Amino acid sequence: MINGIRLKVCGLTSLVDAELADRAGADYLGFVLHAKSPRHVTLARFRAMAARLPDRRKVAVMVEPSTAELTEAAAAGFDFVQIHFPHDLAPGTVAAWAGVIGRQRLWLAPRLPRAATLPAALLSLADTFLFDAFNAEKFGGSGQTADWTKFRQHRELHPEKTWILAGGLSPDNISVALKATGARLVDVNSGIEASPGVKDPAKIAAFVARLAEIRSR
Repeated sequence: MINGIRLKVCGLTSLVDAELADRAGADYLGFVLHAKSPRHVTLARFRAMAARLPDRRKVAVMVEPSTAELTEAAAAGFDFVQIHFPHDLAPGTVAAWAGVIGRQRLWLAPRLPRAATLPAALLSLADTFLFDAFNAEKFGGSGQTADWTKFRQHRELHPEKTWILAGGLSPDNISVALKATGARLVDVNSGIEASPGVKDPAKIAAFVARLAEIRSR
């Protein structure tokens, strides 16, 4: 935690970058298991790294996993599983995910079109929700910013939930993003990269410095 704000560094693909995130003070290390992502890490690769990873909480990032895929990921050593899915997916499917890993370990990341709000049926199925930028072609990782007004509205309407702000965050906009949203847990990925899946130490340091400045004012 950096001055009251928890940080997840996502899209990690190597031990080097995981150690960079650890030294920067990240609370969570995110690994994308979605095969279509340029930051894709296989479960076999994660298992090979697991024993040497920093002692931080690990998050598997998945897209509409099957029960078998989710069960395998949950057993691989992840503390949480972040699942991206269409916002209008049948609640029964989401409930099945919660049944596999428990609502405490489940982070729901519905892909919300600009005009849509979080379906009420999802609120009882998880304790944590992630807001990313809407992109009709991708589930996260677009580098675009999320709807900050919508994030604040949901956070204030349901303060009992944990809300994660993601989507195009960088050293250049994190100060404005936190002021606009009141977020206390942020997820950064492309905004601190040299190239997809390769983190930039200078950008990570700048991002963390902005977090420290925000909370010390």
